[in-house]
Amino acid sequence: MILKRLQVQTALGDPTNCYIIEDEKTKETMVVDPGGEPEKIIEMLNALGIEKLKYIYLTHCHGDHFGGILPLRKEKEGKVLIHREDAEGLYNSAISLTDYIGMQDIELEADSRVDDGDILHLGDLEFKVIHTPGHTKGGTCLYAKEEKLLLSGDTLFKGTWGRTDLPTSSFEAIINSITNKLMVLPDDTIVYPGHGRMTTIREEEPIYLSLQPRKEI
Repeated sequence: MILKRLQVQTALGDPTNCYIIEDEKTKETMVVDPGGEPEKIIEMLNALGIEKLKYIYLTHCHGDHFGGILPLRKEKEGKVLIHREDAEGLYNSAISLTDYIGMQDIELEADSRVDDGDILHLGDLEFKVIHTPGHTKGGTCLYAKEEKLLLSGDTLFKGTWGRTDLPTSSFEAIINSITNKLMVLPDDTIVYPGHGRMTTIREEEPIYLSLQPRKEI
């Protein structure tokens, strides 16, 4: 597996982590959360020799996670996937917050809507969709058991969780999602969040399971 993290600038003003994941054998590739700077993402795909994407996966429907999607899809194709409960946010600025962050509206429809427990394949790589409502009602994470990695979107960050003061968000829901769906994953699972630095499940467990500060390793 090849995994590349690109920090792309967005209309929000803060960088979003965009991930490129490739199965080395088949070259099937997925881009996760192309929040901005599509030329930067395309340049990396070209460097990897990727002519066409299989998927463009959105962990949730906020504009700072899909702002670069139209040029990317035009250049590299790829089916746009998002959880069905966040699909409306792709064309409703009151939910996507595109107006709020000063971003031009994007007319976008998902090609497919995913549900909790769905499995995505890139060659031999397997990713399980975990529905983690809280930051948005349709927020999701992608878990690859064999590779011991979790793409956590804006659900789980290093030392904290995603904002819950936004449309369709809920503090109770996000804590429930993290505690009951993410903290049960193996301790050595590496967490790749939507913003900031990576972490592990082991490092974050104390915050949610024993109300203690995170472990510094």
